[in-house]
Amino acid sequence: MANNEERANYVVTAFLGVTIPTGSHTNGARDAVVTPTIGLGKGWGNFDVQSTVGLGIPVGDVDRLGTPVLCNTAFQYRVIKKLWPELEVNTTFFPNGPQAGNNQIFLSPGLMVGKFRLWKPLGLAVGGGIQIAATHFHKFNHNTVLTVRFPF
Repeated sequence: MANNEERANYVVTAFLGVTIPTGSHTNGARDAVVTPTIGLGKGWGNFDVQSTVGLGIPVGDVDRLGTPVLCNTAFQYRVIKKLWPELEVNTTFFPNGPQAGNNQIFLSPGLMVGKFRLWKPLGLAVGGGIQIAATHFHKFNHNTVLTVRFPF
């Protein structure tokens, strides 16, 4: 479901992600992970909020990997026609598996540039930022993130 900026300016969607293992038995996951996700977004003029909630379900070895709950919310404000500073909050809850009971939160300041029209409705947006751990428990810290998107 969606409505454009001239109407209610929102989106509600569902999607399914699949991560295929590429690591060896000593480095990386050995099993694929299926991630059903719900996404929501709402805009108010130059400000918008986008959020997703998903569940990582491994196709095997669930006891070793667990089924983390993944949440992400991005707050963006358009300052110039195609320049969008943002702050993302990424949260992972571990209800089971070896990290059971833990959660990690990252604050990710970033900047998106776009959408630039490529062909008919197809566009290009590019962005980057840094993930900063905000909880004592975290699997990494200060990761640089680059995103390239082709919205239509």
